[in-house]
Amino acid sequence: MLESWTDEAAKSALIEFAARAVDSVAPEELVAVFDNDGTLWCEKPAYIQLDFLVRRIAEQVAVEPALAAEQPYTAAASGDLGWFGEAVTKHYNGDDSDLKLLAGAVLSANATITTEEHAARVNAFFADAKHPTLGRAYTACGYAPMVELLRYLESLGFTNYIVSGGGRDFMRPVTTAMYGVPPERVIGSSVGLIYHNGELLTTAQPEILNDGPVKPVGIWERVGRRPILAVGNSNGDIEMLQYAVAGPGPSLAMLVCHDDKMREFAYTAGAEKAVAHAEQSGWTRASMRDDWKTVFGD
Repeated sequence: MLESWTDEAAKSALIEFAARAVDSVAPEELVAVFDNDGTLWCEKPAYIQLDFLVRRIAEQVAVEPALAAEQPYTAAASGDLGWFGEAVTKHYNGDDSDLKLLAGAVLSANATITTEEHAARVNAFFADAKHPTLGRAYTACGYAPMVELLRYLESLGFTNYIVSGGGRDFMRPVTTAMYGVPPERVIGSSVGLIYHNGELLTTAQPEILNDGPVKPVGIWERVGRRPILAVGNSNGDIEMLQYAVAGPGPSLAMLVCHDDKMREFAYTAGAEKAVAHAEQSGWTRASMRDDWKTVFGD
């Protein structure tokens, strides 16, 4: 039972909550939601999806060199992942100036292809790409204790959903193999799709940025139920965690804290508000350093 977790407060809180929920909540109400980046897999030194997008944007620069005169094409052409990561961190701190530049490039990077072609590009990326500092395949960057938690909840009758700011169609090709969560239970950011001659085609039009207060909306639209367990790690997860614990029955909000510089990374950038909310609201905090016996399971 949660063997990858140390016998500390976080594990006890999870087990006690699960027991109460199973005893007092109807089976169909056992819904758990998990952020992905920084919660289920590694998000530093930059988001995994950013590596995928940067490679695609760099390909566009190779075809049209004049694009390199402006961001984010300048950063992509030089392989500067730091610019992309900083753009997202600035977003979590209320500054969307760079995110707007990034969004424009991202929306055009994989436009006007079928959903199957997009999935093929994603699968090709995961087949070859490795984490730049950990030296492991990205598909081996999932957190073993979190995968174990997913299996534990599943064994008790919970239905698990991934609710991420990351791209829905970027995650879907790998979530079944990595987490045991099928694509129909992945809620994420998305672009508009159009139907044409038997195919669904991607567009360069934004549909949903599944972050912050949009996360509870997306959960309700897709699931039709309030989750009773929510796990996140950043400012963008605050509203999702609040939503889970605002219901009348047993509930639990957990914040994953990145404080293990030896086995993963140590940082609070982009999570400062979430940490403050956790302290004020009594949310459970899971320390990578203190609560996890292992990070990647090897």
